[in-house]
Amino acid sequence: MPRRNNQRAGRSGRPGRPAPTFGDATARVERGPSFDGDEEYVVRPIPGARATKTYRCPGCDHEIMPGVAHVVVWPAEKLGGPDDRRHWHTGCWSGRGTRGLTRRWS
Repeated sequence: MPRRNNQRAGRSGRPGRPAPTFGDATARVERGPSFDGDEEYVVRPIPGARATKTYRCPGCDHEIMPGVAHVVVWPAEKLGGPDDRRHWHTGCWSGRGTRGLTRRWS
């Protein structure tokens, strides 16, 4: 029997912890980089059709142009207000374990 590669719906990456929802989008909780060590972050995918502004990715320090799918990330212990959120290229967030941060989060 082939193995299942896709993640089952409703899982947040941590057993027993519900995934936060935002309208029609579901976020997940993941461990990520921090200047003080690893920390838990809420990660929400943003499809290209909903990306309407230009952001700067903290992983590569390049711009994320409008229309490019990416992820929005904020510390899990915070509410995710505008000052807490960071927009990352999906690939930069996936490779965060080997690349690190290019700029400090405030």
